Amino acid sequence: MLKVSDLSVNYGATRVVDKLNLALGDDEILMLVGPTGCGKTTILQALAGLIPVSEGSIQLGAWTSTADKPLAPEKRNVGMVFQDFALFPHLTVEQNVSFRLKNTSLADHWLSLLGMDKFRDTKPARLSGGQKQRVALARTLAHEPAFVLLDEPLSNLDAALKDSLRWEIRSALKTAGVPAIWVTHDQDEALSVGDRVGVLKNGVLEQIDTPEACFAEPASRFVARFLGEASFMPGNLCDGMITTEIGDVPATPINGAQGDVDVLIRPDDLSLSANNSNTNGIIEWARYEGGSRLYAVAMDNGHELKIRVSHETAFQPGTRVEMVLTTTHPLAAFNRE
Repeated sequence: MLKVSDLSVNYGATRVVDKLNLALGDDEILMLVGPTGCGKTTILQALAGLIPVSEGSIQLGAWTSTADKPLAPEKRNVGMVFQDFALFPHLTVEQNVSFRLKNTSLADHWLSLLGMDKFRDTKPARLSGGQKQRVALARTLAHEPAFVLLDEPLSNLDAALKDSLRWEIRSALKTAGVPAIWVTHDQDEALSVGDRVGVLKNGVLEQIDTPEACFAEPASRFVARFLGEASFMPGNLCDGMITTEIGDVPATPINGAQGDVDVLIRPDDLSLSANNSNTNGIIEWARYEGGSRLYAVAMDNGHELKIRVSHETAFQPGTRVEMVLTTTHPLAAFNRE
């Protein structure tokens, strides 16, 4: 188990990571997300031993590294996968994966498992981006790391390839049975691939939990907004139910919320109609998404809500519509700001 306790990192007088605490199971994948500059990559560098820590400790198996007694990077047995692949351009695929390996059987295993067997004699310049990332992952896993750090490994790939390769990487990490921390800017990637998600803000871990919990029961408004489209509107919470102008729904109180609250509404929590006289808002803008359409509706009460519906439901901006809460699952309620 990888255990990080009260880990802090300073750059001069500026604290960029503040008292990070987390523990990963033997084959657990933690997705680390947050805005640019929040400390995600700094955390990876600190865990790898590439930068010094100011406080706290990192423990894995028999070794512990602290601010006073840091463990050298080469003694941590960490594997790293980068967004720029970091392959040796003058070496073949097989030579890249087998670099400094005495026993090449593991290189053979991972090349085969990741579908790169037939490219053994190919040099990186002749590979696609997805193939290069498979080689980088095979090289990492062939060296039997104790844990793996992935720094936005899919950011340089096109959208279609990202969707398939993320699952290949997850499957390979699970097969290897090693804990992994995966930094990404892609919220969909974080929610779909990780066993848990950690959301950072200004070097502080705002929430670490399952993807479902982070999305449906965010610990703060920041987490709610960062992990998807989030709208808030007033309501009253009493006996587990929220009463709003557009419907009543069950509630999940956040931080003891009660009475007058702001309820978190996702675009899928609503229905949209323009075929009756009970309209309560006007469409401000519309976005076609292929299989769906996303609308922003300015409510008559002054609030704006976003709603996602089938692509077959087409309205023009300026259309008067009715929005109704139709979800049956509890919605997160926050104390009124």
